[in-house]
Amino acid sequence: MSDLEDLLYKYALTNAVKHKGKAQMGAVIGSIMSSHAEFRSQAKEVSKLAGQVVGKVNSMDPETQASELEKRGGLIEKEKKVEQKGLSDLPDVKGEVVLRFAPNPSGPLHIGHARAAVLNNEYVKRYGGKLVLRIEDTDPRRVDPDAYDMIDEDLQWMGVKIDEKIIQSDRLPIYYEYAEKLIDMGAAYMCDCEAGEFKKLKDQSLPCPCRDLGVEENLKRWKNMENRGEGEAVLRVKTDIEHKNPAIRDYAIMRVVDAEHPRIGMKYKIYPMMNFSVAVDDHLCGITHVLRGKDHLANSEKQKYLYDYFGWDVPVFIHYGRLKMEDIALSTSKAREGIEEGIYSGWDDPRLGTIRAIAKRGIMKESIQELMNEIGVKMADSVVSWKKIYGLNRAILEEAANRYFFIWNPEEVIIDDFPQEGNEIIKRPLHPDFLDRGYREIPFNGQFYLVKEDLYEGYKEIPVIDGIISEESTEINSDIINYAKELEYEFADKLLYKAIRLMDALNIIVFRLDYESQDTEKDYIGVVYNSSFEDAKKVGAQFIHWVPAEDNLEIEIVMPDASVTTGLAESSCKDLKVNDIVQFERFGFARLDEIADGKLRFYFAHK
Repeated sequence: MSDLEDLLYKYALTNAVKHKGKAQMGAVIGSIMSSHAEFRSQAKEVSKLAGQVVGKVNSMDPETQASELEKRGGLIEKEKKVEQKGLSDLPDVKGEVVLRFAPNPSGPLHIGHARAAVLNNEYVKRYGGKLVLRIEDTDPRRVDPDAYDMIDEDLQWMGVKIDEKIIQSDRLPIYYEYAEKLIDMGAAYMCDCEAGEFKKLKDQSLPCPCRDLGVEENLKRWKNMENRGEGEAVLRVKTDIEHKNPAIRDYAIMRVVDAEHPRIGMKYKIYPMMNFSVAVDDHLCGITHVLRGKDHLANSEKQKYLYDYFGWDVPVFIHYGRLKMEDIALSTSKAREGIEEGIYSGWDDPRLGTIRAIAKRGIMKESIQELMNEIGVKMADSVVSWKKIYGLNRAILEEAANRYFFIWNPEEVIIDDFPQEGNEIIKRPLHPDFLDRGYREIPFNGQFYLVKEDLYEGYKEIPVIDGIISEESTEINSDIINYAKELEYEFADKLLYKAIRLMDALNIIVFRLDYESQDTEKDYIGVVYNSSFEDAKKVGAQFIHWVPAEDNLEIEIVMPDASVTTGLAESSCKDLKVNDIVQFERFGFARLDEIADGKLRFYFAHK
């Protein structure tokens, strides 16, 4: 009895004992496929053998089934799945590995590319070996000349170390050599059938007339291929003409392209199809493992035909699920259209999912690396949210980013009775947890800016009777009542107040008559102050940030939706350098992108 047959027998006995002597073939096959991945590629054999084994088991009486099962160790209990954390091991590793990252140079890399790039890089670090960068540019119409450099830059930013780089447009003579070898061995043929007609035959599992051409005639046609027009002739590899997947039947491996290549011009007009050039290069580069999306399952099968013809070892193909990202544009072609139409400012527009757009916003490469390692190479599709990325990135920036004050939508406030000689310097740490980084110094003279919403929202009411403040309310701190009386104002129906603690400075109590109106030049009637931190807690003050009215910087922050938030920042920001990432208190993290004419331009990362 073979290993597979013995395994099926035990699963069938287990299923029969659990179900009153009758094993279910579907359940037995399902158990084999879910618990023994090595048999998944033998589905036909498993199914055929399972039918025979289940029939044999079901012909037994329950006592015999139980006895047979006991001889084989008893019931097979369903294994509990233990979720593996971190990047899983590569299968079938024999020493060092050789992996490859193979983008098409149609534009810069986006976060979808990051998965393959980062994971290949991680596996090379784990097992030793090398990572090959292969630029797949054999479709002249899908080549952006700038992409060659952009890909290198994006990989460098992600921390992906490339050991060898090849560009397929440099290797066309190599593909010609192997195409001719296939013709010589009778494994490929020149086909000049009209595409629609060939498809009709292929869909019916019928060969086209060209399939039976002799080697000599095929070589003659191959030599003359460069004189044919686009679509007039292709070179096809012979596969199984009755294969269940029509796409695999005698697929094309070389075709004529009447287009100028941005890199090599019109030097060549015969270009390989992806499945051919990939198989040749993977073999010549000694690739041991191929990480690719599950949309390449059929391509892996196509390429195995070529490996078999040439007698090459087949690399280990590892397929993973799709990576989807919420609320972000990942399509390179759509992004290009948007750039050309002026919808996006460029490849680094914050609304795009390109690596350079993500980097521009202050997302750290370590957070992308951790994200991709966490997703790994599982077959299930993965959905990535900005919330997840922000969480990983925040863990890095909380320690790395220094703190500063920034006031958006600024409103000036003047403390009416602040003394002239009251000027002082407020010292605040660059980072509360790392005092050795130093302090910022912010001047304070009673004139400052607050965020308008902080000034106009969150007021409480002091009862007023016949224009006089009522002292009957026990919910209002007596100090607030006393401050209000000092205004010597005849009040109408109500008086509103708000207690604010200006961070590291002092307290202010803002009084207003009309809570609803925000259109008057100054719709608060008095601002009094008290510098005690303890008093701030007594009156339930809101702790908010501020910037001085006479010593600040104009800045703008590009938000994730490409809108721009403008405002004023403390003058300490003048010491920042381009690429510095800061945390604007009560606003969020932002990366300094540009300094021009004294104005600072940031890109917002997240809160």
